[in-house]
Amino acid sequence: MTDNSSSVLLNTEARMPLLGLGTYRLQGTEDTYRAMDAALTAGYRAFDTAAVYRNEADIGRALRILLPKHRLSRGDVFITSKLSPKDQGCKARDGCMRSLEQLGLDYIDLYLIHWPGTQGLHVEDKQNTGNRSQSWETLEEFHAEGKFCAIGVSNYTTRHMQELLRGCRVFPAVLQVEFHPRLAQRELRVLCEESGVCFQAYSSLGTGVLLSDPVVQEVAARCERTPSQVLLRWAVQQNVPVLPKSRQPSRVQENGQLFDFELSNSDMVQLSALDCGQRFCWDPTLVV
Repeated sequence: MTDNSSSVLLNTEARMPLLGLGTYRLQGTEDTYRAMDAALTAGYRAFDTAAVYRNEADIGRALRILLPKHRLSRGDVFITSKLSPKDQGCKARDGCMRSLEQLGLDYIDLYLIHWPGTQGLHVEDKQNTGNRSQSWETLEEFHAEGKFCAIGVSNYTTRHMQELLRGCRVFPAVLQVEFHPRLAQRELRVLCEESGVCFQAYSSLGTGVLLSDPVVQEVAARCERTPSQVLLRWAVQQNVPVLPKSRQPSRVQENGQLFDFELSNSDMVQLSALDCGQRFCWDPTLVV
């Protein structure tokens, strides 16, 4: 699927590309097709979606057209999707089947529990714990059936991960969380490394806020790269897969140019020093 230098080895022995196209807010057949076409042209071989993005069907349709166009097979691309919080618990099987049907795929390379809580429950409701445990058991069943090649979680805290690791039969292959220089998630990264779980980033650009950060701009000017390329490179240079998102073909191409330069040690230290625990997305720490 991809060469070893631009991918990570999961605990399933499968390789996952370090670079994937995030598809959050990518809506409509035309925009989805255009962004995915640009991504495949630029060398992307992974696509990240979710039930709550409401674009699984559009992504499936685009794949059926684009794979032959780019002379690729299903095995050449890595597809990730996620269980909706509304399907957490007893509805998990239906949610998993719906993702497969919407995408029109026989299998999904990686399927994640999107959120540790359940839609409609208060964050302090203890039923959240039981629901996500039940959801994980369902993902384990789909994994055993070969429908999900790897399974994992998103937005889990250290506490949620420790709970999962204590009770699971199949270890999670991936933890996907917000990660950028201002939110380095050191404790979670150590836990993942010790447990053999791949730590994957989303919101690498801090919802765009970090593009104007003076330190990021200084490093970008020194490297003669864009701020987005610097932020993404900061992650992949630590072997953390990234999922930049854009509907603009030119931006998709720009975000993909990460493997022909390196940040210096001083650049990495300077960027890492921005860590202050700042989140730009959802905060899962309150979910029981």
